[in-house]
Amino acid sequence: MSAPLFERVALIGIGLIGSSLARVLRRDSPGTTIVACARRAETLEAARRLGIADATTDDPAAAVRDADLVVIAAPLSAYAEIGPRIAPHLRDGAIVTDVGSVKGAAIDALQPTLPSHVHFVPGHPVAGTEHSGPEAGFAEMFRDRWCILTPLPDTAPEAVARVTALWQLAGMRVATMPAEHHDKVLAMTSHLPHLIAYTIVGTATDLEDTLKSEVIAFSAGGFRDFTRIAASDPVMWRDIFLANREAVLEMLQRFSEDLTALQRAIRWGEGETLEKRFAETRAIRRSIIEAKQA
Repeated sequence: MSAPLFERVALIGIGLIGSSLARVLRRDSPGTTIVACARRAETLEAARRLGIADATTDDPAAAVRDADLVVIAAPLSAYAEIGPRIAPHLRDGAIVTDVGSVKGAAIDALQPTLPSHVHFVPGHPVAGTEHSGPEAGFAEMFRDRWCILTPLPDTAPEAVARVTALWQLAGMRVATMPAEHHDKVLAMTSHLPHLIAYTIVGTATDLEDTLKSEVIAFSAGGFRDFTRIAASDPVMWRDIFLANREAVLEMLQRFSEDLTALQRAIRWGEGETLEKRFAETRAIRRSIIEAKQA
């Protein structure tokens, strides 16, 4: 049997992403020792019950000792606390990566605290569901999705290659780009759609009771899709919007301007304008299907 890609992996956070990665390692790298770290005792108990970790702890410092890979899969708001706690206990040559959705914030929180004898490879597996917790994870979640790595200019190429191999093991396609570019792209493709979904469902919540009950009873596909997105982890999305506020606000301003233009077209009965816009957006959907990202 060939040697595992990593001998000991510490997962700081064992929610949807962390537990799904643990399942991948269990399936495809059985020689890897997995240590799961979480704050809540019930989360650690679930990891033990599911058999996705060889050891569990609520202490990040204990989790990272002797690990050759550390994956931070906690909310972005916890990064500033996690970095200083793990830094003194990281072994020489260890690789630290993460799964956060805002790479500029991840780098700002972690890079200053990490010692020079470790490699830092920020990452973002662009995959997930509206569910959270270790029970929600599944190994196939990553298959045929993209993982974006945003290594720093001085990051060792061999460390990037090993993190790339990890996500390829999970079935992902891997791309690299600067953190600032990643954050602008994700502000449009992920963060703004979630903000819109939260807003639409929030508007329905504020309707008078009779109308609200009918909205729920007669939900069409579009509204159901919005409620699925709006059911995502509120803590995670609070952190994302605050951490990526500049890019999100820029995309929100563009959206607001486009929405105003559509408002005007509807008010003045400009059918050609509406049809042209809808045809353009239909083409985007076809492109996503062709890229196998539907």
